[in-house]
Amino acid sequence: METKPKNLIIACLALLFLIGQTGCISSDLPNENLIPKPVSAIGERGSFDLTDQTNIFVRGDSPEIKRIGQYLADILNPSTKLGIEVKTTDTEPNPGSIYLALLPADAELGEEGYELDITSKSISLTANFPSGLFHGIQTIRQLLPARVEKKEGQKGPWKISNGIIRDYPAYSYRGSMLDVARHFFSVDEVKRFIDHLAFYKMNVLHLHLSDDQGWRIEIKSWPNLTAHGGKTEVGGSDGGYYTQKQYSELVKYAEDQYITIIPEIDMPGHTNAALASYGVLNCDGKASELYTGVEVGFSSLCTHKEITYKFINDVVGELAAITPGPYIHIGGDESHSTPIEDYIPFVNRVQEIVTLHGKKVLGWDEIALSTLKPNAVVQYWSKTENAIKGLAQGAKVLMSPAKNAYLDMQYDSISMFGLHWAGYIEVDDGYNWDPARLVPEIRKENIIGIEAPLWSETVSNITEAEYLIFPRLPGYAEVGWTPSEKRNWGDYISRLAHHRERWKAMGINFYPSKLVPWK
Repeated sequence: METKPKNLIIACLALLFLIGQTGCISSDLPNENLIPKPVSAIGERGSFDLTDQTNIFVRGDSPEIKRIGQYLADILNPSTKLGIEVKTTDTEPNPGSIYLALLPADAELGEEGYELDITSKSISLTANFPSGLFHGIQTIRQLLPARVEKKEGQKGPWKISNGIIRDYPAYSYRGSMLDVARHFFSVDEVKRFIDHLAFYKMNVLHLHLSDDQGWRIEIKSWPNLTAHGGKTEVGGSDGGYYTQKQYSELVKYAEDQYITIIPEIDMPGHTNAALASYGVLNCDGKASELYTGVEVGFSSLCTHKEITYKFINDVVGELAAITPGPYIHIGGDESHSTPIEDYIPFVNRVQEIVTLHGKKVLGWDEIALSTLKPNAVVQYWSKTENAIKGLAQGAKVLMSPAKNAYLDMQYDSISMFGLHWAGYIEVDDGYNWDPARLVPEIRKENIIGIEAPLWSETVSNITEAEYLIFPRLPGYAEVGWTPSEKRNWGDYISRLAHHRERWKAMGINFYPSKLVPWK
């Protein structure tokens, strides 16, 4: 009497196994732990398997699309050991392949959106522009097991759930800032930060290149800026700087990952490194001493001297010539030593110089006290009234409110690195805000996007910086990419928890927040 039930159980288990092997199960695609959360993900039965027969096919002979295909192959091959190659085709690719193509304009996808169609036979990634294909590749990476990010061979299988993803960003500007002036970061460290931004579909890196503690970019017409002003950093350690060749290398590296570098030369305050390098920039004509502390607001260029504007013109001109992006960031913050009657005409004149060199003006919210140039952008970090003054002049706003978006703020009172002058920012505080609802007067149509700045008073290398960057950066990426109505803290924190293993595979240092139910 016991044989039939036992045989029935075995038969049922065998059937379930067969169903699983033939793909006749619902897809998990809508429940994958993707960050940023896609606009739309519809699951279908089955999965696509990467095998030793898989190759990447790109449509046409575009070198740029081939490069994107090779980027994906270079990520997949070290861990999978499948020897995936990149090939061109003008027809449908062979079964088992990944297909990348630009298709006729899809208005909904815009410049950065993509469509990912995954079946048991193939993966098809299409977009209007190469940037969309690149963002789609980050989604493919996240759909694969975390071990795909390792640099040594791993065991399969390498399955991706079937379905269709259509995805595009809420904001066109999704960035972070790295302060390389307080502490200097090497070219390789900046490249690693660029990789982190690209993985989460962020598209801007703002480099804070000058401050009281150091000048970090070679200016050939004023060589002592780096020879002397670049020698030190916070705490008195050796500083450093980027040659123009190295800076161009960073620009190209970022461009290849569809990230725009925006350089900042902070002025008229935060300028002691320049004032120590050239006494002529001081009102008394005497060079100041190099500074290695962390106080702000004590320095100012001499706004009445004509040599000051020749200096700025030379600096902006050399920087604009090696910066293909549209903006030069002029700083303008915390210039407490510059009387307002001097500050306003100074900022007005600096804007003229930036415009003369073919760039748009971007500056911290204090620049709204001046008469803003058309197309100027005000970076809201501190005073709401400044951002509103910018709007009144027709400017757009970049949202970087310190109490919500500053990566250098501590998580809590005992976290290892960071400051807390703007408050403590735990993972939920960094995620649970809406740029378009934070200030009633600043609506979505007024905002170009968000930026999460990382000031470096307390971190001296990329490993220390990653402690502050992760796990908050993915949340800022989602705030900038995913429509607000699709964002939910409970859902997000569940997805974020699964990224721990991916960060470990990538060798990323991170803060193990107790708010995250780590998997």
